[in-house]
Amino acid sequence: MSLMVSISGIRGVVGASFTPEVVVKYASAFGEYCGRGAIVIGRDGRITGRTVGNIVASTLLQMGCDVIALGICPTPTVQLAVEKKKTTGGISITASHNPIEWNGLKFLAPTGLFLDADENRQFWALAESRPRPYAPWNEQGRHMPDPEFIDEHVRGVLSLPYVNAQLVRARRPKVVVDCVNASGSVIVPRLLREFGCEVVETNCDSSGVFPHMPEPVPENLSDLCQVVRQERADLGIAVDPDVDRLVLIDQNGKPLGEEYTVASVIRFVLEKESSRRSNSSPQPPDPLKVVVNLSTTRAVDDIAGHYAAEVVRTAVGEINVAKKMKEIGAIVGGEGNGGVILPACHIGRDALVGIGLTLQHLAEFGGTMSELKNTLPQYMITKAKVELGTLNADVVLSRIADRFSSAGELTTIDGLKIDLPDSWVHLRKSNTEPIIRIIAEAATKQKADLLAGQFTEEVLRS
Repeated sequence: MSLMVSISGIRGVVGASFTPEVVVKYASAFGEYCGRGAIVIGRDGRITGRTVGNIVASTLLQMGCDVIALGICPTPTVQLAVEKKKTTGGISITASHNPIEWNGLKFLAPTGLFLDADENRQFWALAESRPRPYAPWNEQGRHMPDPEFIDEHVRGVLSLPYVNAQLVRARRPKVVVDCVNASGSVIVPRLLREFGCEVVETNCDSSGVFPHMPEPVPENLSDLCQVVRQERADLGIAVDPDVDRLVLIDQNGKPLGEEYTVASVIRFVLEKESSRRSNSSPQPPDPLKVVVNLSTTRAVDDIAGHYAAEVVRTAVGEINVAKKMKEIGAIVGGEGNGGVILPACHIGRDALVGIGLTLQHLAEFGGTMSELKNTLPQYMITKAKVELGTLNADVVLSRIADRFSSAGELTTIDGLKIDLPDSWVHLRKSNTEPIIRIIAEAATKQKADLLAGQFTEEVLRS
């Protein structure tokens, strides 16, 4: 498996494509890219994170950069720290949802956003240039541990304008949480207890030993669903290793689906903002704006329409959504993989923000999680993938676009999306794996499955 280098950073198999030499190469280049200023680092808790973190920190110190080391913490915590501490950049040591043998580096700009396409090109060119000079002995950087910064992240969620923690505490919901023994293991239970929840922890030992495949999709969450039923809990919560994705389980132990994390949060925020505006503004204001990616459920459009809000769609990738949100002043957004973005906290996918808003939404709703979901527009999504092997993804997608040019509305800003009257399908090359992803949505699971199956065959015959 070769090293994956993309807008999502770098990642690979430790000891194979992701080696100490690779870490030094990219860490030293990032130190130079940041002008040898202060850099925040944090790691997602996987077993190899400590050694990789030591290499990253030592390399940056040798470059003359001050290093603020947060220890094991979510990627959004690193983003928040970069923003709050006004550093020249940040590095999150994580391979996100990839299996345990993987690790990687995500690179952050001074804004707390990931490097965008242009910034990445400049950074990659620097990494491929001649070796960089290190600082002399008397100009080495300072190493400054700050493991308590996670508390500031918790306080930030509790102080969100849409949150009244007292209301949640009065209800005292019982919540089962699965943090896959990674970076959410401390901060997620801590946040839940600050909301007054009765917390049942599963897989929260911070060991970095994943008890199941770490991507928070239904097929990996059967044990969590069972514990929710056994404990008669109000809610189940699953996060990925770096805690930028949130999946919700209802009181019956049934996953809501990743898409409904974002859909429910967007509905809650739009309701709050619409109410605030109607009470404070005598003149019709500009429409509220929401940004999501091309693969996010059409339920978002239905919800936004109810509040006369505008939906803008971008290419997949947090930086693409976040940049557009910042550009147009969007109030809320995210990605359909469970990634909530709320600028009132920071402009980055953040499962902790999603948890806080979900607890508040559920408390104000007064019913169960399944009842809340039933108030949302109902769609079904099927996700499939095809290993690239010898396939050329760009050629494959171009051929499919030609064959379906008159079938519906085609969008090609990120692979190929075909919007049909009552369904859609999105085919795109993954940023993190050598595969083509196929996402199909329709009103029924049967139709979504058929659509995904049809386009899987289209890829294979192209």
